[in-house]
Amino acid sequence: MVQSLGYLKESPSQTAGPYVHIGLTPNHADIRGVYDTDLGAVMVNDKTLGRRITITGRVLDGTGTPLKDALLEIWQADAAGLYNSPSELRGSADPNFTGWGRCATDGVTGEYRFDTIKPGRVPFRDGRPMAPHISVWIVARGINLGLNTRLYFADEEAANAEDPVLARIEHRVRVPTLIAAGEGDHYRFDIHLQGERETVFFDI
Repeated sequence: MVQSLGYLKESPSQTAGPYVHIGLTPNHADIRGVYDTDLGAVMVNDKTLGRRITITGRVLDGTGTPLKDALLEIWQADAAGLYNSPSELRGSADPNFTGWGRCATDGVTGEYRFDTIKPGRVPFRDGRPMAPHISVWIVARGINLGLNTRLYFADEEAANAEDPVLARIEHRVRVPTLIAAGEGDHYRFDIHLQGERETVFFDI
């Protein structure tokens, strides 16, 4: 007789909001006394090595309207191309750089901001150097699973041209959706969730 295996059924999906940004960044939401500062709000200090940069932008829906309750997290290498992680076996990362940041979009303008450093190049799994980049994770009301993308830098044209991840994007007209425009030490990176300028998202 065949035995019933009784597989567990998949749990129903659930949206990540609208309160995810409040729970993860309480000071940003004027809820004081939970943390002195929101986790991930500060990535650098006065001893951090590398070129200081600021990244700003908005998360836009299909109509071009900014999301005012989105939350972003970034993960990047330090100026020498090393990650602040126990999995980093190539050397010791800068102890004065967290490599990780978190920011909720502003409730009025929809803007986000990260004060960080320009990352160094890190190797792809086959050893080829990737262009300097920052990994970005986005959650918001109505997004069941966090979205993963990358931010590359417009002033790293030569490195971007040989980046093995950018090279795998079949529709080349969409590559610019991953490039942050820069002026001095300020970079602008708007994330489009839908529409003609939809940002490339990665299934990781």
